[in-house]
Amino acid sequence: MNPVAMAVIILSLVGAFLWSAHNRWGLLRVGDRTHESRFDQVPERLGAVWTFAFFQKKMRYYLAAGLAHQLIFLGFAILLLRTLILWGRGFDPTFNLWLFGPEQTLGQVYSFLKDVVAVLVLSGVSVFVYYRVIRPQQRMTLGWEGLLILGIIATMMLSDIVYDGAAIVLNQRYASECVGKTAALCGQVATVIAPLGAAESISWHPYPEPAGSLAAVAVAGVGTEALVVIAHAGFWTHSTLVLVFLNILPYSKHFHIITAVPNVFFSDLSHPGRLRPIAKNTEELMAMVEKATEREDMSIARIGYARIEHFSWKDVLDFYTCTECGRCSDNCPAHTTGKILSPKHLTLDLRDHLYARQEEFLELGQPPRLDLALPAAEGAAEEGAESTSNDEQSAAEAGGEQAEAKPAYQPVDVVPNVVHPDVLWACTTCRACEEQCPVMITYVDKIVQMRRNLVIIKGEFPGELSKPFEGMEVNGNPWNLSRMDRATWTEGLEIKTFSEKPDAEVLYWVGCAASYDDRAKKVARATAELLTLAGVDFAILGEEETCTGDPARRAGNEYLFTMLAEANIATIDGYKEQGGVKTVLTTCPHCFNTLLNEYPDFGGKYEVVHHTDYLLGLVAQKKLSPKTAVKARVAYHDSCYLGRYNDVYESPRELLAAIPGVELVEVDYWTRNKGLCCGAGGAQMWMEEQNKDRVNVKRIKQLMDTGATTVASACPFCMTMLTDGIKNESKEESVKNLDVVELLAVACGVGEARAEDAPRDSESKSDGEPDSGPTTADAEAEQEKVEDRDAEPT
Repeated sequence: MNPVAMAVIILSLVGAFLWSAHNRWGLLRVGDRTHESRFDQVPERLGAVWTFAFFQKKMRYYLAAGLAHQLIFLGFAILLLRTLILWGRGFDPTFNLWLFGPEQTLGQVYSFLKDVVAVLVLSGVSVFVYYRVIRPQQRMTLGWEGLLILGIIATMMLSDIVYDGAAIVLNQRYASECVGKTAALCGQVATVIAPLGAAESISWHPYPEPAGSLAAVAVAGVGTEALVVIAHAGFWTHSTLVLVFLNILPYSKHFHIITAVPNVFFSDLSHPGRLRPIAKNTEELMAMVEKATEREDMSIARIGYARIEHFSWKDVLDFYTCTECGRCSDNCPAHTTGKILSPKHLTLDLRDHLYARQEEFLELGQPPRLDLALPAAEGAAEEGAESTSNDEQSAAEAGGEQAEAKPAYQPVDVVPNVVHPDVLWACTTCRACEEQCPVMITYVDKIVQMRRNLVIIKGEFPGELSKPFEGMEVNGNPWNLSRMDRATWTEGLEIKTFSEKPDAEVLYWVGCAASYDDRAKKVARATAELLTLAGVDFAILGEEETCTGDPARRAGNEYLFTMLAEANIATIDGYKEQGGVKTVLTTCPHCFNTLLNEYPDFGGKYEVVHHTDYLLGLVAQKKLSPKTAVKARVAYHDSCYLGRYNDVYESPRELLAAIPGVELVEVDYWTRNKGLCCGAGGAQMWMEEQNKDRVNVKRIKQLMDTGATTVASACPFCMTMLTDGIKNESKEESVKNLDVVELLAVACGVGEARAEDAPRDSESKSDGEPDSGPTTADAEAEQEKVEDRDAEPT
């Protein structure tokens, strides 16, 4: 329609975008290398892109908003072709991309799809306007930006439809008003209708242009000159707004439109329960720390994350990709109970800090960074990218000689200058945030890396952790109880230790809680009795067992963790060499996760099974026969480290379903992969909460709202937290808290399954307590939150 104008628009706006993209690329390179190559396992990565980026599996966790988002995404994918056609018409009015003319079948099919999708996009936009204006959601970043983007999207759709409508009317009028005439107006009309076919009557028709024909009916009474103006306005508005929108992306949360697909492609494909080691062993870690402490600026060393330049390039890509939807914070146990931590704002604070230093980093080039013998990235050579880490000499030069040629580097520790320490120490490492994030952003690894730097380099951590750290180091348990008392729970059960039976097939890894905590000891005894009843060849380590190191690792004390891991691996491998330990059976999901997913990095590779899976197998093999009825309405609480970390959701439920008399009920929304944390993970078991609104109390209220007479769990930490929650609500007489194993033991009638351990059915409630179960003060508010889960920003 105007080649010069179209060329100016395209070249200027594309050029402006490339400049912005270049700056963002420069900031991406500030990030350090990843610990493994993100260019491997291409088939799996492409599968993830389809599942999470294109099919958008996680978007539908919030159903209405998820569907609306998918409609808009579908619209952008289909209408991209339309945009290319319009740009082409700017140079050649007859342009239809050769295959999409109005007389061609493919062109007619595409015109139909284009119109339908445009209407669907407008429907999706209306959903998001509703959630931003009429029913605004607290978790979302509300403001003018979101509405501006929605306005641009709606305008692009409407302008295209109006352009088609005006062109259809002009095409019908051309024969009667312009044939044989050379007026300037007729020339303009001819230009507008050049890509169209034979003229049709002005009426609505469902195919091939349902939206365009409807727009034609609407403007049929407008004069020819005005129609030309309308057609040009629609054409140029759509053609230009696409590029304006493109230029807004790098400076807004909508940058995810560009970065979401690569962020999913380069996402971490390793097991979610695995944290990367800092060093291969304790000796190497000690050497790294000693080398760092020799420097005047200890934080320059990449031991954990002290500064923004310690984060990897993939972490920076995470920052770019955050959609600010707030799903992470909306499901975070810390945030929903009023703690200072918000996973969304943690990401945004780090991103904004990086953006604020853009000019400094772009002029500086690679920031000074001392990378002390980090494990080489697996397949790093295949990345084809130059390592961003600098050796000690280059790091030293950065502060001296390089400063003369480049702007002075201003080191900034992210804690406490960007991130408040309480943000990090409020995290339970439950991974609810990561489970919810539709674009595969990770949070726990970043939080633990920052904790590592605080603990290992700065020696800064909550005072409550001093005794657990000391206890794990001295006595192998966080309560600092005598190692000699580790097997006292076995009294009267005649359980062998591996020192007595080194060739036992099954190592029952009891864990610290079940070894020392009086309540958890009952779980250990029930497990051992069931194993004995089933004829399982098992033994325990007794005094040779020590803490797996999970609390230390999640709290950032990587040195203590590696020390404990190496000791345990040496013990287990010693008995494997003697023909024992074919399987490791755990009671604690934290032990289960650490032994299964983290010990392999230190050479300890074992078949590890949680007791719910193992006992379910024994029931399936008829080695255990639950026959005694246990009349109870049971709500099962999913442990984070069993569920979200290791995808064990069904085994505990199937085990409960195998027990006669059990009625299994589920919490509304907050169940399985959406289950709320008990509040004990990430070393929170030994720390006081930051406010009076406790996570365990919130969780027990959710469980009791089901009307359950028994709360079942499969983790000793969860049991402790939930029991405290029941006591806080003064429901000890009406609600029992039992491990799944204890319920199975009652049903199987093993030795110590006593009547008082069995849950009460509805007939045994005192004082006529209603069978519907307890109600909670915040039940109505909780229901509103469940309803609000349909909300989601674009």
